[in-house]
Amino acid sequence: MTDEQGKLHGWAAGRRGVLSRLRFTSLRLRLVVVFALVALTAAVSASGIAYWLNREAVLTRAQDAVLRDFQQEMRNRAGALPVHPTQDELQHTAGQMAGNSQRFSVLLVGQDASGKTVYGSSGGLSGFSLEDVPQSLRAAVDKKQAVSSHNQSPYHLYWQRVTEHGTPYLVAGTKVIGGGPTGYMLKSLEPEAKDLNSLAWSLGIATALALIGAALLAQAAASTVLKPVQRLGVAARRLGEGKLDTRLSVSGTDELADLSRTFNRAAEALEKRVADMAARDEASRRFVADMSHELRTPLTAITAVTEVLEEELDSESGGIDPMIEPAVRLVVSETRRLNDLVENLMEVTRFDAGTARLVLDDVDIADQITACIDARAWLDAVELDAERGLHARLDPRRLDVILANLIGNALKHGGSPVRVSVRVAGEGDAEIVIEVRDHGPGIPEDVLPHVFDRFYKASASRPRSEGSGLGLSIALNNAHIHGGDITAGNSPDGGAVFTLRLPRDASALTEGTGEGDAARGEGEGGTDGNGAKGGGAR
Repeated sequence: MTDEQGKLHGWAAGRRGVLSRLRFTSLRLRLVVVFALVALTAAVSASGIAYWLNREAVLTRAQDAVLRDFQQEMRNRAGALPVHPTQDELQHTAGQMAGNSQRFSVLLVGQDASGKTVYGSSGGLSGFSLEDVPQSLRAAVDKKQAVSSHNQSPYHLYWQRVTEHGTPYLVAGTKVIGGGPTGYMLKSLEPEAKDLNSLAWSLGIATALALIGAALLAQAAASTVLKPVQRLGVAARRLGEGKLDTRLSVSGTDELADLSRTFNRAAEALEKRVADMAARDEASRRFVADMSHELRTPLTAITAVTEVLEEELDSESGGIDPMIEPAVRLVVSETRRLNDLVENLMEVTRFDAGTARLVLDDVDIADQITACIDARAWLDAVELDAERGLHARLDPRRLDVILANLIGNALKHGGSPVRVSVRVAGEGDAEIVIEVRDHGPGIPEDVLPHVFDRFYKASASRPRSEGSGLGLSIALNNAHIHGGDITAGNSPDGGAVFTLRLPRDASALTEGTGEGDAARGEGEGGTDGNGAKGGGAR
């Protein structure tokens, strides 16, 4: 890998790490979001309440001061006017009233001696006018109230807040008690509005700072809380990878420390349990291997004797008493079956121990299949569809074991004719595909998942079938050490189909492992009788 490729790979890994931390399912992100939402809610609520309280306080304070001064001016100055003032008198009085410290505009409305309505505005003819006063306020000011013990005055001071062209105003009005003009006041609240806007900006900035602080605090809390969880996740992955000695360092007495201690206890118990199981498994494999080897010596002698007995049975001289001939044939048959079972057990032991090795050679697939069929006298029952000259680098003996089991299984449990077809597949035709199809009833759906299990037999009524139940399992293991596989299924046209896939060159699997084969010269290892599958899967 070049430096540029290494940098690119590092950048991609870092980017994936960042994205994994930022994905919404990440506990870190959810913790930060929750902290931020809580902080935002609290800050917005506090800011809203503070703004509302301050707004009411500011407006009420300004409003009360203005209304108090206006009422005082109406009492002192407008109350001094005659009942029927002239326009000049109203104009002069309005100017005096507007000159107070609050600087509000004043409009006085009265009737002169002739009954004509006259106006006096502090801003002149173009200043504050009656059209600037809301109709509802004018109606309230003009309405005469009934005088009672609870209401000492027929007229009261009324006020209203209005907004004109984006500027807030306070409008108020009242009548002079005892007769006289009606007075209206207009006061701009823009200074107070600016103060409130400044307050709103300050509260907004404070909310943003609180949100940022909450996010930083959440990040720090997440790092503190999630770091042990991340270490626990890494340790769990290492444990899942088979590193059973993985342990966590524990410090503290909180819940995460208790979780780490629980993980360590579980890992320790798992390591002990796996070690015990491995020891028992190793002892079981060693027992099977030792038993198989021990059985081979007496079996060799027994096989020699049974071969002599078999020759006597086949001789024309009739050297065997007809009364014991069935027993002799049973002994010969069961001895051959026992010998095959021992060979299969030894082969299975080699697979379990990992000592099975490939001895590769250049193989013509069609010739290899023909030789397998011919050696077992299956030429009349098997149809071969394979091109000559299709070569692959495989182990010929193990390929023969696979083919013998698949074809023998089809002949025994399926129906003739059995068809064997060969084709190439994969990228660059790098894979050999061999299909073995029979014309029998097919494999039941509930049996399909178990056809490669050891000692599995589909029918409980055939517990002592000729096979041992190991043939297909051994065939599958032989395919696996080539880097291939075998699958079982049913053809849409009827019958079972076993599909063998092997690489055309298995050399890469033997690099660094040696070419020796511990099974070499120790029998066919994986065939039952004439190569038929021993499992009786159907």
